[in-house]
Amino acid sequence: MNEKKAWYVSGYMALLFAVVAAGGGIFLIIFEASKDNGSAILIGAGVLLTVLSALCLSSLMIVQPNQAKVVTFFGTYMGSVLESGLWMVLPLTTKTNISLKVRNFNSQTLKVNDAEGNPVEIGAVVVFKVMDTARASFDVDNYERFVEIQSETAVRHIAAQYPYDIFSDNDALSLRGNADEVASELNRELQNRLAVAGVKVLETRLTHLAYAQEIASAMLQRQQAIAIVAARSKIVEGAVGMVDMALRQLEANGITLDDERRAAMVNNLMVSIVSDRAATPVINTGTLYG
Repeated sequence: MNEKKAWYVSGYMALLFAVVAAGGGIFLIIFEASKDNGSAILIGAGVLLTVLSALCLSSLMIVQPNQAKVVTFFGTYMGSVLESGLWMVLPLTTKTNISLKVRNFNSQTLKVNDAEGNPVEIGAVVVFKVMDTARASFDVDNYERFVEIQSETAVRHIAAQYPYDIFSDNDALSLRGNADEVASELNRELQNRLAVAGVKVLETRLTHLAYAQEIASAMLQRQQAIAIVAARSKIVEGAVGMVDMALRQLEANGITLDDERRAAMVNNLMVSIVSDRAATPVINTGTLYG
């Protein structure tokens, strides 16, 4: 069901008429009833004015800023009033409040399995606003509860599509390394889920992301080992370049080394550069050749 505009007019004149009609009707009823030969017609007119006053009062409603009223008449949707103020609509109608304010839903910390099967803890905040009051009122049972359930369902589904982290140099997305892309994907999926309720998702963000406690320690050791291997690879790569540069400079300066001395020099330079401790030099005062 789509939203439509209800019939309504300013309620100040209706309020004034209701007050005057109620006062006049009560006056006629009391005045004529107190007389011995009171006119039944005037008493009936007083009752009619009182009933009209009650009908006018039942048609009045106050709409607060950033609030809407959904008007139904004996089960028929008559429309919505989105403009704030005092308004008069059809009498004997039911007016339901719908908030149009921007609101936040902060999900609980959910425990799910990522794309690699690792248990992770994840939570998100969803910023939303009602855009269609008719759908929010009639197409779902309780749109606020609907937003909560669908948000947690979408967070679980998105978390299962990506690994927590990527331990290789490929361009795959991960929950930890691509938070913005994951949040955008969550926004799109959640908007598709909440469109039926007339709700627009303004923003989604991950508020909590961590490995589950039972594997947190093991995953930390894995990350440390990968970092050490990556650092060592860079060190070895740099050391090979430095050794090659040293040999080239020696040859450029006219210093020629035989294969044995070249191998010894390469070995000593690699050990001193790659080692994570300071090198202790050994001075050889003799010679390897007789």
